[in-house]
This record gives sequence, C-alpha cells and structure tokens, in this order.
Amino acid sequence: MSVLTMSPTTIAYGYLAIAIICEVAGTTFLAKSEQFTRLLPTLIMGVLYTISFYFLTQTLKTIPLGIAYALWGGLGIVLTSLIGLVFFKQTLDTAAVVGIIMIVGGVVVMNLFSNSVVH
Repeated sequence: MSVLTMSPTTIAYGYLAIAIICEVAGTTFLAKSEQFTRLLPTLIMGVLYTISFYFLTQTLKTIPLGIAYALWGGLGIVLTSLIGLVFFKQTLDTAAVVGIIMIVGGVVVMNLFSNSVVH
C-alpha cells in the first residue's frame, strides 16, 4: 500500500507516531543538555521538538485535539519513563508505576470506547 492510497486517518496516526517519537527523543536530549549548558544536545533537542510539533499539527488535520494530545502526552510519558529507567538508571516507585498504568488505561479506554476517536 503506497502513501497515496492510505486513508487520511492512517496517515494522521503515522504523523502522530513520528510526533511522539521525536518528542520522547527531544526530552531525552533535554536531560542530556544539562540545563542548556551543552550546545549539541540542546540544538538536537530543539530540532526534535520542532519536528514533533510540526507532525502534531499535521495530525490535527484529522484527529481531534483532545484525542491527539492525550495520545501524544500519554504515550510520551510512558516512553520517557522507560528511557529514564533503562538509559538514566532512574527508578520508579509503586505510585509512579500505578500512575503510568492509569495513564495507559485512560488512553486505551479513550481509543476503544470514545466516539471522539477517529477510526
């Protein structure tokens, strides 16, 4: 299936995936920038956030703002937490894990049961 024959919804979710990946990578470089004192990680962070916001705006042509932002933010939190755990050796206590599970649950419920979600 080529990009020309994909539905607008499929393309929008692809854009959203790119936005999420770039936001998570940008946040990783934000940590590496050491409060903007390291030039290269700071520049990479800025580029990744710009790409993320660009693709998020493209997503909004098809997917409602609340839905897109919930997915972008929720999945961003989960992935960023995993990166913190794996690459930065940051620990998550029980409350943090329960909170993340609740975020994932909210995103799942929204996508399965909301009439606002574009399918």
